[in-house]
Amino acid sequence: MSKNRQIKEAKVQEIKAKLEKAEAVVLANYQGLNVEEDTQLRKSLREAGVEYKVFKNTLVALAAKEAGIEGLEGYLEGPVSVAISYDDATAPARILNDFAKDHKELELKAGLVQGEIYDEAKIKELASIPPKEVLIAKLLGSFKAPVSNFVYLLNAIKEKNESAESAE
Repeated sequence: MSKNRQIKEAKVQEIKAKLEKAEAVVLANYQGLNVEEDTQLRKSLREAGVEYKVFKNTLVALAAKEAGIEGLEGYLEGPVSVAISYDDATAPARILNDFAKDHKELELKAGLVQGEIYDEAKIKELASIPPKEVLIAKLLGSFKAPVSNFVYLLNAIKEKNESAESAE
């Protein structure tokens, strides 16, 4: 077997492992971004714990096929970058979508979220979901609100009783 083929097979196995381990994978067309914009995008993704790479489309298609993922190959045309998150399923979509709002050259193509293929519209919908930390804060706030209201009610009753006693 040739050295080149061995390198490609190793790369396919690496991509396959990433696809299998990922919570979310988002494909984007990055053509038209300049070096400064690409660097800014990579920094944003890295800070969120998202891996951002450019692989050969044929290698990604082979890796997806080996991983049992069907339907991704149709989106692997032209220059495609791959954003992979292992923890937060919304992070790659959210960051790429936010970046694309200011940089029209970046186009979301599709994604793979927890084993399901998402088209561009679904990826943009996923991008609208707030980060996990924000969702947890909202949940905790909703737990706290009824308790706070109950305490306020008890305090109001206590003050009413105290004012009634002092009036007597």
